[in-house]
Amino acid sequence: MKKIIQTSNAPAPIGPYNQAVLSGNTLYTSGQIAMHPLTGKLELRSIEEETILVMENLKAVLEAAEMTFENVVKTSIFISDMKNFSDINSVYGRYFNEASAPARETVEVANLPKFVNVEISMIAIK
Repeated sequence: MKKIIQTSNAPAPIGPYNQAVLSGNTLYTSGQIAMHPLTGKLELRSIEEETILVMENLKAVLEAAEMTFENVVKTSIFISDMKNFSDINSVYGRYFNEASAPARETVEVANLPKFVNVEISMIAIK
């Protein structure tokens, strides 16, 4: 059985998907981008600020499912330019304890939704 997870503290979906789906004890988040949850506007001033907003949006989705970053077991990071890897990684690392950080892949892609620079999705387990 699946449960749809929704919160007004993260951007509303812009297509036929949900912010997250909880199946049993496993949470699957949709990819988050740097869209402000209240205004719906993109915030792309710097790659660091963009990544912070992505992570804060993911934090809100995790909290709506009564989880934290400690529950995350896998992340997928999609970036438009591998030259931004170090800056994205620096921000991303602030949200995890290095000793218990999740598995992850980081992939450079040609384009992302709304032509943002970074999108991140997660899998978490209660």
